[in-house]
Amino acid sequence: MPFTKFVETGRVVYIAKGPDAGKIAAIIDIIDQNRALLDGPCTGVPRQARRFTELHLTGLVTKVTRGCTERALRLAWEADKITDKWLATSWARRIEKREKRASLSDLERFKVARAKQARNKMIRTAFFAIRNRNTTGAKKAHARILKLREKSKAYNKAQKAEKKANKAKKA
Repeated sequence: MPFTKFVETGRVVYIAKGPDAGKIAAIIDIIDQNRALLDGPCTGVPRQARRFTELHLTGLVTKVTRGCTERALRLAWEADKITDKWLATSWARRIEKREKRASLSDLERFKVARAKQARNKMIRTAFFAIRNRNTTGAKKAHARILKLREKSKAYNKAQKAEKKANKAKKA
């Protein structure tokens, strides 16, 4: 399969190393084979030269001219909604998930482990009950599964509502 992400002006990159690690910025100019000029006016990355070894190319590109001003980049960034597109990628969601797990306390980690154990026990019992469909345990397990699915749907709706409320607060 041929390459699809190329180093070009307007390419959005994820900064992997240095003081701005974890932020995204756009390539404004290519200095030489090893370095590029970056700027991230909407993400707090000042204009600077960075080595390509410190960057990861994303699939996002914004239309800017070579060496454009910070204001022009900001307008193009906001017009293309690059920040929203980045947050919608699975890459950004994985990073967010990793940071959330890293920030858990001991008690929260313990609660997560116990919840996983309980979930796996329910799955295991449901599996064996369904495998032996002729038993009355299968009917009970099926009823429990339906109840848990409803509970999970309600929980997911609550999580989405909470995220929307947090985004509304930030905006």
